[in-house]
Amino acid sequence: MNTRRFKTRNGTELAFSDIGLGTGPMGDFYELLDEKTSVATVEQAWQSGIRTFDTSPHYGNGLAEARLGAGLRRIPRDEIVVSTKIGRVMNPFKKPPERNKDVFSPGFAGGFPHAPQFDYSYDGTMRSVEHSLLRTGLSRLDILLIHDCDVWTHGKDAERYFKEAMDGAYRALDKLRSEKTVAAIGFGINEADTCVKFARAGDFDVAMMAGRYSLLIQNGLAEFLPLAQQKKMGVLLAGVFNSGILATGAVPDAKFEYGPAPAEIMDRVRKIEAICARHGTSIRRAALQFAMLHPAVVSVVLGAVKPEEAAANAADAEKKLPAQFWNELKSAGLLDPAAPTD
Repeated sequence: MNTRRFKTRNGTELAFSDIGLGTGPMGDFYELLDEKTSVATVEQAWQSGIRTFDTSPHYGNGLAEARLGAGLRRIPRDEIVVSTKIGRVMNPFKKPPERNKDVFSPGFAGGFPHAPQFDYSYDGTMRSVEHSLLRTGLSRLDILLIHDCDVWTHGKDAERYFKEAMDGAYRALDKLRSEKTVAAIGFGINEADTCVKFARAGDFDVAMMAGRYSLLIQNGLAEFLPLAQQKKMGVLLAGVFNSGILATGAVPDAKFEYGPAPAEIMDRVRKIEAICARHGTSIRRAALQFAMLHPAVVSVVLGAVKPEEAAANAADAEKKLPAQFWNELKSAGLLDPAAPTD
């Protein structure tokens, strides 16, 4: 698999594989998963050429970090890039709360029986990093991201948490970067406008933007992605299947943005699928490769819960689609004309 070399603010060079493994689903996102299968999925990702691995304490309240660490145990540490996040600290003496129905961020079907506590303070950040190292069993982390500090997660409290993050978490991460304890710092956000806000507020190396640049949604194109290029930030794209529909197609009960896909989205996806069929490809491959084409992007991070899914992600990254395919999508009004496709 191709790698994209990226130099961080502290002079470290990171080699991102075109495709990364995202471990959100391994936190028992939609269903309770088999432990051995999860570990085997990480191992298969490595065997398929994937060298970028992303996780978070949020995913299953620490479960995904533990599963990722188990899968990486026999893999040479210097040959991979590992990213995790801060913003939630787990309390093992309390149980997870019920899902907050006032915000968009979903809960998990399973995970560790530990209660998350939002904490973007300096001390909370340092504690979170220590916990992540213990859960993964790693001696170091390459990338640390401020996680979910947005309206999607916090609703009306988003501005208060943003201030706490910049006053506390950013200072802690900047210190760790200056000491070369970590190679890069950034943020992982579900909203394009909040990505812009963070990018303007601090000197970050990387950003993970989820669900805002895909075949269906390109609202990260106009402002954030050009800003990232201007500030020499590497962008990791996540959520490029928009919760499932761009992987499954317009099947019954297709998921879009963590819920049932509305009729207008189903119709748009059917039109994209028709063009895919004419070019002998799948909508999944098209969605993945579209995300790879923007010059600001250093890796496209995809979830997988079975070894064959990790292998399929890697395979789909290798089979390049022709310019004619993208031109047809643009001519049909199914893709922003300004989106880079070559």
